[in-house]
Amino acid sequence: MTRYAISQPINAVEAPRLLKGRGRYTDDIQLPRMAHAVFLRSPHAHAVIRSIDTRAAQQMPGVLAVLTGEDWAADRLGNVPGNAPPKRKGGEPGFRPARPGLTRDKVRHVGQMVAMVVADSVYEAKDAMDRIEVDYEVLDPITDAVAANQEGAPLVWPDCALNESFYAQKGDAAAAEAALAKAPRVLHDHFVVTRVAASTMEPRSVVAEYDSGRDHFTVYACQQRPFVWRTMMTKGVFRIPETNMTVIAGDVGGSFGMKGGLYPEVPAVAWAAKRLGCPVKWTCERSEAYLADDQGRDVVIDAELGFDDTGRFHAARFKGVANIGAFLSMTGFGAPNGVPGTTCSTYAMPVAYGESHAVMTNTVPMANYRGPSGTPGTYVLERLIDMAARELGMDPTEIRRKNYVPASAMPYQSANGQKIDCGEFEVVMDKCLALADYAGGAKRKEEAKARGKLLGVGVSSSIDPSGSPSPETAELRFDPGGTVTVLTASTAGGQQHATIYTQIVSDVLGIDAEKIRVVEGDTSKLAWGSGTGAARTATLCGTVVFQAAEKTRERGRRIAAHLMETTPEDVTFDDGTYFAKGTNRSVTFDEVVKTAFSPNKLPKDMDFGMFETAAWTSTASNIPNTFHVCEVEVDPDTGVTQLTRYSVVYDVGVELNPMGVAGQMRGGVVQAAGQALVEQVVIDPETGQVLTGSFMDYAMPRARTVCNIALGSHPVPTRQNPLGVKGAGEGGTVGALAAVMNAVNDALAPVGVRNMMMPATPERVWRAIHDAKVAKAG
Repeated sequence: MTRYAISQPINAVEAPRLLKGRGRYTDDIQLPRMAHAVFLRSPHAHAVIRSIDTRAAQQMPGVLAVLTGEDWAADRLGNVPGNAPPKRKGGEPGFRPARPGLTRDKVRHVGQMVAMVVADSVYEAKDAMDRIEVDYEVLDPITDAVAANQEGAPLVWPDCALNESFYAQKGDAAAAEAALAKAPRVLHDHFVVTRVAASTMEPRSVVAEYDSGRDHFTVYACQQRPFVWRTMMTKGVFRIPETNMTVIAGDVGGSFGMKGGLYPEVPAVAWAAKRLGCPVKWTCERSEAYLADDQGRDVVIDAELGFDDTGRFHAARFKGVANIGAFLSMTGFGAPNGVPGTTCSTYAMPVAYGESHAVMTNTVPMANYRGPSGTPGTYVLERLIDMAARELGMDPTEIRRKNYVPASAMPYQSANGQKIDCGEFEVVMDKCLALADYAGGAKRKEEAKARGKLLGVGVSSSIDPSGSPSPETAELRFDPGGTVTVLTASTAGGQQHATIYTQIVSDVLGIDAEKIRVVEGDTSKLAWGSGTGAARTATLCGTVVFQAAEKTRERGRRIAAHLMETTPEDVTFDDGTYFAKGTNRSVTFDEVVKTAFSPNKLPKDMDFGMFETAAWTSTASNIPNTFHVCEVEVDPDTGVTQLTRYSVVYDVGVELNPMGVAGQMRGGVVQAAGQALVEQVVIDPETGQVLTGSFMDYAMPRARTVCNIALGSHPVPTRQNPLGVKGAGEGGTVGALAAVMNAVNDALAPVGVRNMMMPATPERVWRAIHDAKVAKAG
């Protein structure tokens, strides 16, 4: 039997089951009499629907139903809801357009759902879908968010002025203007943070069944927030009590934010199951996903940094425009909201101001994508700092050192309002410089030069506010045999939640890991919880599991005292055993659990059983931080860029499982390197067509894209939660995009390239080198 402890590095307890193919993902679910759904999606980015003819499709073999927006409206279903957006610039409420499951009058992006076919098999459904005839009046799309936000621009929605859904700002605009006017030096540049696709291993999938006898839906869907989805579907779409629906996430094969928001396909499949009286399944196909899945990033930022000849910062100002697509997804606020909040980061920036406009276009909607709030702005700030260092002839690490918020200043409030409770940024940097052999970078540059290559070194320093206030609950439910089920609202998307929960319970109660079972993301098992996202699970769900375990231990203390004929105050607990002070009497936790189910052996005022629930929310975000050092080698003849060395040192507070944290960091770095070097969703500006609609066109990072990633840690526990943990899921991505692009630009600087933009593909790098040589020649 095995016992685990908090902060013990262990292999994932989920790993054997998943690696042996014994996971249960949504598409694995097979129900009796189950039918299959496919969706007819718009081939146009902007068009009026003149008519839809489904007669031929309805006559195809195996077809059970062909449903359109007219059917949706006839059944009086509501629109797909989402969280309320922030206000617009003038103070008006933010704009969230109505989003029915199936449109019936107009399409506003390629891939919007027009009709749904349900058949005995997916192949019969596809054949029937091809027989649906839709008469479109094609309109000109607007795909450029900056152009869409100008006076006189065509409107995606007639009642959304300037196509602006909402507006965000932080800091003091007047003070930033004055400080930049007085600063001895001001850098100004324009940055494009490209659009990317999550491309999760498991595509989105939904299986729904309806029990007419109980008037109850059961919806299986790979996602992040089952309780929130249940609330939105029952209240917003079906207008039924929440007790009439169960939502189950099951195993989730990656999400990164993309599966966080409620999509139209989910209630549509549930609706079809009720109409047809049989279970219905829909699984997204890979090319379909590039039209149907919410995408990420797509922000342009005009940025300024004021500083003096010594390298001291005076002020920073960001002005961003975020393309959020044709609809506002449920949680698609991250990138627009985040830009104003990234003007300070780890630095004691005297004055800061940021603003961002969330603009609607005829493109696929946007969602949170790993590190949505921090990654774009951090990239911009860290690029500006490197450019300032180059202008001053100063080492990039020294200009950062001059401007760090010192540990002695904690807790600290930045000029943009960000509160930082703890952190030792300079120590984290120095540890990373040593790990990376930063001092040897100059020698490696000369060696590369001798081989005809360009070597660049890039660094970045970043924070990523995590674990923002939101309610969570957990329950520990024992059975008489001494085994326990841990129930939480989080969802299992590859972050090893079951592992950290097992460690917590095993540590607090001193029980064997083999006796602990974890159930996540099932609304029928628990009262409520916010779910998974924004690197919050260890902070919030971990805390409530810890608190429930502590309550269980204290309940057990009362039972142990009764058994040992003493008072609870005279009972101690260590490694799974209760001891009566001053005696040789003891009783194990297992014995206490068994006694808990024998009412005649309990104190008279105690209910039988061993079940404890905890509920908690944080009052403020915690602030993890990282420092990255990246080295790349560029072949000037081909433009090929290769990562050759990579190092990260991180502070995520108490690490519940250091091996899990390491995996999160490495995965985050690879995702950011993918965006920096190869990934980009390309949309034709004239037609709105997605040109990168498969892995033949959308370049995913591969093993050869990256190198070994060296890791180090410097935990500074936070006081924002009882465990002292900080979010670990996003810091790898937030810092790596900047570090990789700084390294690329450092490599290209000797040939005259000043600000190479992402993605640094071979063709783009080669062209930048060629253009710089032409400009230099004359």
